[in-house]
Amino acid sequence: MARCLDILGDPWALLIMREVLSGTSRFDELKTVLQVADTVLSKRLAALTAAGLLEKVPYGGTSRPRFEYRSTEAGADTAAVLQALARWGARHATPRELEWTALRVYCLACGQEAAESADYCLTCRTPLQAARTGWVRPARWEETKPLAAPNT
Repeated sequence: MARCLDILGDPWALLIMREVLSGTSRFDELKTVLQVADTVLSKRLAALTAAGLLEKVPYGGTSRPRFEYRSTEAGADTAAVLQALARWGARHATPRELEWTALRVYCLACGQEAAESADYCLTCRTPLQAARTGWVRPARWEETKPLAAPNT
């Protein structure tokens, strides 16, 4: 657990992983969505890349190098951790907090909300791996967003 907390124990690391798994991959997008300082974001992205959870991939053909961050397989496996935290938060939040912030997890195999488990769909009995999982955040998205596939 200590090694995991060294990597994911920082709140920014969890929020970055949440955003990358939901499809936000570029520095400027992450900065805007998370409302985080450049230095903080740069350090956390470097740490998550060094830990093997993210991969830095070049894009664009400009003279200034630009990169996007994609989840590795190890990074995709953090989805269950994020889902467990979201589930815990939903159980202990006020109704007003839930209305605006709740992350709801859906099984894409059967389309049902996975409200009782962070890592397994109790309806169709399949693991909630990134490839079979979608998230809904009421304040940000109207429909279920499938998780970004890991870069393999």
